[in-house]
Amino acid sequence: MRASWLDTAVLGTYILVMLILGYRGFRRSRNSTDYLVAGRRLGYGMYIACLSAVALGGAATVGSASLGYRHGISGIWLVTWIGLGIVALGLLLGTKLSNLGILSVSEMLELRFDGRARIVSAVITVIYTLMVSVTQVIAMGSILGPMLSWSPAQGMVVGGGIVLVYTFLGGMWSVSYTDLIQFGFMSAGVFLLMLPIGISSSGGLDVLFAEVPEAHLRLDTIGFDTILLFFLLFFLGLLIGQDIWQRVFTAKSSRVARRGTVIAGLYCIAYAFATTLIGMIALTHFPALEDPQTAFARVAVEMLPAGVSGIVLAGSVSALMSTASGTLLASSTVLSSDVYRRFFAPEIDDPSFLRISRALTGVLGLCVIVVALFVGDVILALDIAYTFLSGAIFVPVMAALFWRRATATATLASMCASTVVAAVAMLVWGAGASPPILLGLVTSVTVLVTVSLMTPAPAPDVLRAWKQRLEGH
Repeated sequence: MRASWLDTAVLGTYILVMLILGYRGFRRSRNSTDYLVAGRRLGYGMYIACLSAVALGGAATVGSASLGYRHGISGIWLVTWIGLGIVALGLLLGTKLSNLGILSVSEMLELRFDGRARIVSAVITVIYTLMVSVTQVIAMGSILGPMLSWSPAQGMVVGGGIVLVYTFLGGMWSVSYTDLIQFGFMSAGVFLLMLPIGISSSGGLDVLFAEVPEAHLRLDTIGFDTILLFFLLFFLGLLIGQDIWQRVFTAKSSRVARRGTVIAGLYCIAYAFATTLIGMIALTHFPALEDPQTAFARVAVEMLPAGVSGIVLAGSVSALMSTASGTLLASSTVLSSDVYRRFFAPEIDDPSFLRISRALTGVLGLCVIVVALFVGDVILALDIAYTFLSGAIFVPVMAALFWRRATATATLASMCASTVVAAVAMLVWGAGASPPILLGLVTSVTVLVTVSLMTPAPAPDVLRAWKQRLEGH
């Protein structure tokens, strides 16, 4: 399964454009605000494209096609919960987050509580964002490898290296420029080319549905435990993910943040159906794949005309690169802003802070590529990431925004206890199971409520200042 020279040329041209846009972002990133949140100047078009692109990465593309191959239409649940989580984020939090004018989830927790909450949440957030980056690099290997007759490891190194270069150069401006192109590629590749051609090659939807196993046409085939797991991991996780929040911070107004986020979430739901159907198409044409993670690439390379498959593969790679770059930048933002500047160099000037942010982006990018080579499974890595995020951070963030009685001590105790419980539960039940995330959430709620009621309530002046900040005053 090797792509034609024309497909390879299309992909090569796309990669060259990404690097050029990375350099353009470098020229525009004159200060740390430009580098980390694109100067908070994105309008509806670029904002929706960027938020959609960062959400729809390896899980949405390679992962959903793989689930569609194995479980049929019920494979939509993973990305559907991602889309619904983004819709909920826009409706519930979009305006508040835009008004805060911050850089990270951890910074928000310090504004509401104290510095201890910031450092603990920063550590957990970095684990999450780095593991999401790892999933994208793994998925790049599953697409570039078959396409170019490389090993998965070679695909990971090349794909991850390209992301590292353009993210290192221009930060969020590079990511925003490349995401806009990537959004166009992935939309055209999946909705306008791959899905209609695949359905036509299968003889139409009626024929496709007649050829797959009957269980593949049910929404519950994947299992209610898995559907619940995806809800806990992705719906809750998307509400509080640093990579998602950081895109919200780029919006030029609270209206753009709210409405644009809802539109991006609805787009993600449509993407869930499209990529799952592609996995079902792969099943009817290639029923004996040893690795279902290659289903998307097999359809693109072997069922589409030369040149068209190159566009589709560039679109799928673009989806991975956009999420990888966004989560990589999120990791470096948390470490540079919430750890280095906050606790080690509070008086650092902006040019020095910009250099530190770039350096951390480079180091973390190399770490992501190395870890990806050892993990190997895209869904497993994503489960690990979201287990820690949802299990340990979700409850404190919701308490900060919606429960005035929550205290700083309770928040710290909640995050520490739930992280330990989730980690131990993963050792017992394994990653990708419901108990670790459920136990983490139960522990988080129990500890936060109990300790909050046992400790003095937050000072009225602190709550008043917090409310004014949320309202944009």
